[in-house]
Amino acid sequence: MNKLIKVILFLIVGMVQAFAWGGLRGDTLAKELDEAVLNRSFYLQQREQRITQLKDMFLLSKISLWQEYEINHQLYEEFKKIQQDSAIYYIKRNMEIASFMKDTARIYTSRLRLATLYAFSGMYRESEGLLRSIDRELLSKEQKQDFYEAYYSFFSYYSTNLDSFGYRKQLDLYKDSLLSVLDTVSYRYKINLAQKYLAHGQARSAEKVLIPLLEKEERYNPNFAMITYLLGDVYDMDGRTDLARDYYTLSVIADIKRAFLDSGSIQKLALNYYESGDLSNALKYAQLAIEGAVTCNIQFRMNEISKFYPIINASYQTREAQGKRQLMTYFLLISLLTLFLILSLAYVYRQIRKISAIREELVNTNACLVKLNGEISETNNLLQERNIQLSESNHIKEEYIAHFLDLCSTYINKLEDYQKSLQKKAMNKQLDELFKMLRSTRMVENEVEALYVNFDRIFLGLYPTFVRDFNALLQPEERIVLKSEDLLNKELRIFALMRLGVTDSVRIAAFLRCSLSTIYNYRTKVRNKALVPRDEFEGWVMRIGVNRNPL
Repeated sequence: MNKLIKVILFLIVGMVQAFAWGGLRGDTLAKELDEAVLNRSFYLQQREQRITQLKDMFLLSKISLWQEYEINHQLYEEFKKIQQDSAIYYIKRNMEIASFMKDTARIYTSRLRLATLYAFSGMYRESEGLLRSIDRELLSKEQKQDFYEAYYSFFSYYSTNLDSFGYRKQLDLYKDSLLSVLDTVSYRYKINLAQKYLAHGQARSAEKVLIPLLEKEERYNPNFAMITYLLGDVYDMDGRTDLARDYYTLSVIADIKRAFLDSGSIQKLALNYYESGDLSNALKYAQLAIEGAVTCNIQFRMNEISKFYPIINASYQTREAQGKRQLMTYFLLISLLTLFLILSLAYVYRQIRKISAIREELVNTNACLVKLNGEISETNNLLQERNIQLSESNHIKEEYIAHFLDLCSTYINKLEDYQKSLQKKAMNKQLDELFKMLRSTRMVENEVEALYVNFDRIFLGLYPTFVRDFNALLQPEERIVLKSEDLLNKELRIFALMRLGVTDSVRIAAFLRCSLSTIYNYRTKVRNKALVPRDEFEGWVMRIGVNRNPL
């Protein structure tokens, strides 16, 4: 019973994890992969820029051998997944440096890396020779980890074209040796343990190791690519094809974004599409895998691809041939349908004679349409009259605008005259009269009063019922009563300016020559007197002149 509960909980965790990475599934992931493939050149360019920057460091003067060693190591890291020949070159150079400096540890480290590169490139004899030349007893703990992993890689790649069953014992031996020298809580230990479980068909044990690792990783970092690749193997082994495809896709995207040309995930993804019957995508990703393996010069990867690519290509060609046969069938069907259409047209032609009876009904319908057209014409005439009225209204507004322009011109002329009189006083040294004129505010007050009178007259010309309609918005006892000589007062001018579209209190205060607080108090005071809700009052003011009775 307890075992059954554990199994159920394990399956639930697996299903939750399937949706954990951003909810990306199916078509969404496929679109993201297509976008990544389109941007491959951009990611490769970024890697090439890093390589160029590293190579430029060789041009620096007085670079030491150990500094060259470190630069070579960084170049090896950049090249090992995109160009094996270059990676081999820089590791060989490091071997020369380590040998010259008689650094045994670095000699062994370089040999281990070179042995792995040789195995990648199909140079199995050279790889084995390097591994046999290493005295395991002289290695540090970290180097022993690399030693066992290099041997495991050698046998794994070497057995690609051979009966792998004969090498199972060797692979298990070196995998167990590697696990024995790794820290059991380390990422490297858990990845190798999951690989061992997968090698023995223990998919669920591998999943238990990988799921917690994935939860700790950020999307598309180096560890993320390896974990999702192995999870793809887990679900592929478990028969969950769609889920396996999702994880292979995530791994491929991570490899592309890191500009890795060597990607086992692409091969697995191509096979997954092939087994699902999607031959187009299978062929596309198989070709992408071939391109990466050839560019990177990874022999064992090309050996793997050579096993399934001809099958995918042949299946694709077979489907294409079937498609052509289907097209021919469709062509014949269309020909038959065309013949049927011709016969149908002949039948329709005979039926035309029967349409004459319908024509009388069409005549009657046309008469109705004529009547409707007459009504529409009348409506159009009415609209034309309204347009003429609008045009006249616009003409009136234009006249008022012209009046304001004339007024502005008059003010400018007055200012010029005033300036000339001041200049004359100054030139005649009539300083007392000049200071008297400068201190006097009479002219400004007169002009301001004239401006307000002109504004009131022009505004009421545009909105003749403004005062009445504005009062209609106020409570009866609070309505504004103007003096006989006034057209508008300050309160009305504030809202008249707002009706003209000037809603900024700063501009209103400047025009009426008063403070902002005065404008605010007036607006608040009037809103408090409103019949309508105070928050809607100014909206009602803006409709004055559109609807003669705003309430």
